[in-house]
Amino acid sequence: MTLSTTKQTVPLGLLFSTTGTYGSVGQAMLSGSLLAIEEIAAGKQFDFAFEPVIADPGGDLSRYTELAQTMLEDRSVTHVVGCYTSSSRKEVVPVFERANALLWYPSHYEGFECSDNVIYVGSSPNQHIVPLAGYMLSVYGNRIYTIGSNYVWAWESNRVMRDIVETHGGELLAERYLSLDDTDVEWIVDEIRALKPDFIFSTLIGASTHAFLNRYSEAVRQGELGDCPAPPIASCNLSETELQHVDPQARAGHFSSSVYFQSIISPANSLFVSQYKARFGAANVTSVDAEASYNAVHLLARAIQKAGKHDVASIREAITECTFDAPQGCVRVDPGNFHCVLTPRLGRSEENGQFEVIMGGHSPLSPDPYLAWFDAKHDVDAWSVFKDSSNASEAATPVQVVK
Repeated sequence: MTLSTTKQTVPLGLLFSTTGTYGSVGQAMLSGSLLAIEEIAAGKQFDFAFEPVIADPGGDLSRYTELAQTMLEDRSVTHVVGCYTSSSRKEVVPVFERANALLWYPSHYEGFECSDNVIYVGSSPNQHIVPLAGYMLSVYGNRIYTIGSNYVWAWESNRVMRDIVETHGGELLAERYLSLDDTDVEWIVDEIRALKPDFIFSTLIGASTHAFLNRYSEAVRQGELGDCPAPPIASCNLSETELQHVDPQARAGHFSSSVYFQSIISPANSLFVSQYKARFGAANVTSVDAEASYNAVHLLARAIQKAGKHDVASIREAITECTFDAPQGCVRVDPGNFHCVLTPRLGRSEENGQFEVIMGGHSPLSPDPYLAWFDAKHDVDAWSVFKDSSNASEAATPVQVVK
């Protein structure tokens, strides 16, 4: 696709770390955004096109504020799709609030935040942590080990998981953190060997994830964890993109709670996957991070189309009346908290770097970023993925996946 030269242009910031320790995820998010920008430019229903303004902080937290300010002040940008880590989001939110601009945040996150200057396109804790906790507790047990990258996403996600586990009579055996670029995981595997948890909850990102999965798999293959089945690894952020950087023999058998997997069968997803590969190369994979970034651009475009202008007040009002038939299914923004209504799923990773979807929601789930409607004692079980924020349970629905 090529960008239109006849349409009015709207500047759109893209703030992703495409280099650095989690650069592969940042590149996937940038690719998803660019694909959507090109689709909007080619779409006859849109009388405008986005002009991308791209910046790469390189995973350096101090660069996010500087680059965001440059976009908003010097480049006259009002809307920015960007940030992967919660630390980077929290770093720039004051910049957006001061400038009265909108950050379209396309990443799953730990919740407990709500800003009028952020549209939270990724999943909230009730849409990924809670379903994962319910499944792992009911199938594997309640003695857990947590390992994460040392920043707010891991801290808060582990806190939510710990509260759920302890409410159900379980035990947190250890809670460990690595710096974002730390790949020294030998001591982590040693501790897991000694403590023998029922499952491992990982909130590691980037290079730390790759190192841990590779070393843990090696330990399992070498029989270092003993004769009993190795504790499974469960995560809310392991994706197809990350698995491409893991040894093939270390990819299979991990659980990921997500609203999107490349293996979902739907007309919208088939088109998304084929166009993504055609644009960025057949070897590239889609992921929840690429898809959420793609969704963010499309949601913004529909809000501009509905409002007839792109100032923040008009978009904030229009966006809650827009829906998008996304690759994951229907997506819309909740007017109460500007988080997205999304459909939870649980996947099990395979050696080919894809996920088999083993549980899928019957319908989209309302966001509950503060877990205000969540009762850890009664709302966590194997079917929690099918409950909405009003606690109305629904029957399980099989999900078609690519074999």
